Amino acid sequence: MLLYNTETRQKEPFTPIRPGTVHLYACGITAYDYCHIGHARSAVVFDVLVRHLRHTGLTVHFIRNFTDIDDKIINRAKKEGRDWREVGETYIRAFHEDMDRLGVRRADYEPRATAFIEEIQHLCTLLIEKGRAYATPSGDVYFRVRSYEPYGNLSQQSLDDMSAGASTRVEVNEEKENPLDFALWKSAKPGEPFFESPWGPGRPGWHIECSAMTEQWIPLDIHGGGQDLIFPHHENEKAQTEAALGTALARFWVHNGFVQINSEKMSKSLGNYKTIRDILESFLPETLRFFLLGKHYRSPIDFSFSDMEEAERSERRLYQAVRDVRAALGRAKWKDTPVPEEISLEWERRVAGYTAALDDDLNTAQALGELFALVRLVNKLLENKTLASSQKAKELFENFLSLLEVWQEELGILNDEPETFFSALRDIRVRRKKIDLNEIGLLLEERSTARKNKDFARSDKLRDDLSAKGILVKDTPAGQEWDLA
Repeated sequence: MLLYNTETRQKEPFTPIRPGTVHLYACGITAYDYCHIGHARSAVVFDVLVRHLRHTGLTVHFIRNFTDIDDKIINRAKKEGRDWREVGETYIRAFHEDMDRLGVRRADYEPRATAFIEEIQHLCTLLIEKGRAYATPSGDVYFRVRSYEPYGNLSQQSLDDMSAGASTRVEVNEEKENPLDFALWKSAKPGEPFFESPWGPGRPGWHIECSAMTEQWIPLDIHGGGQDLIFPHHENEKAQTEAALGTALARFWVHNGFVQINSEKMSKSLGNYKTIRDILESFLPETLRFFLLGKHYRSPIDFSFSDMEEAERSERRLYQAVRDVRAALGRAKWKDTPVPEEISLEWERRVAGYTAALDDDLNTAQALGELFALVRLVNKLLENKTLASSQKAKELFENFLSLLEVWQEELGILNDEPETFFSALRDIRVRRKKIDLNEIGLLLEERSTARKNKDFARSDKLRDDLSAKGILVKDTPAGQEWDLA
């Protein structure tokens, strides 16, 4: 398997440091608000990476932290008149609820910053003793950036370039030796929560918590998160950990691309901020997951309702294929009709292509492309009555369903029965299009009565009225069935 390493800017063969076992750490949320689509993308990416590594036979220890003490949490607690611990608990619980809906499996370990205060203070003390950090008279502790020569390697920035821009980016603090130095420990302001420390009451800086939480597993095989974390968060994590412990923090650094909203950066000020809960008001959770897997994880992805609707249509084609194949396998007798060799050869290429895609830097977009190529082959067989009744077609249909069970486990899609999916899809589309179900129900009932009375002119007129409202009606032996156009 090849993985792109942010530190080297190239794809490299992935081999665990400890044979057969992978330690993977992905930065989690700061628990002060509901998760947005950017959080969803990162969570889905690392969920699939963990699933794929496990599918190859590796034992994976997956760690994802929660920042449960931070300026944003404290400010939200003040604004709402709540205890800061309650705020953290609220949004950690909301994170789990959102991710459960998206099919993102829980991490094996979910450490919280407040449970590692002793370890954080130990790292701060160690860095001070080594001359890599210093305490200020006010009780802050800062990391000496210039004491760590490789600083900037991960983000590929030079210290001189960073220093040149620091005057406009970094808040002036007269107690800092250098504007680029960053906080390991922050002294508490009046009224803020705090923990006792050798430097006075305070709390951890953002970056140091991850170093303390990962220390027992260092060196990690993979450390990851969104591209926005490369600098300064991961650059600082890397520097302070390696300066304190004298060993590499991680072998691979893996980062997923940004999410834009209708080609613009997502921002509350622009009014385009999309939480997971906002999106799931209009789309099924699995559709959002399917949409996120449709682009290579390192590529930027543009969210729009039209793209989500396209993902919904693609997802529907997969479920329809499953339903059609199951129906075809209900045939009692099969013939020895030969299937063209090119179909069998392409089938083998597509199956091999799926695995190759995931092994090539987790290319889920290409993997889905191979899956849809198989669906096209399935439909080609189904459309030809002679081929569809052949013994070879039966073997391919059974193979298709077996493959989907494996790929479902890796990608986390196709988790529902087709009929359950189609029913849920209809319901969510009705909600999205704000269709009055009471009105539709009355028209359907009236049409059913007209058909019973053999008033076919009235029945046809009502069908047209429903069609004008975006409702398609189909008459079956069991009665009327309807769906959205």
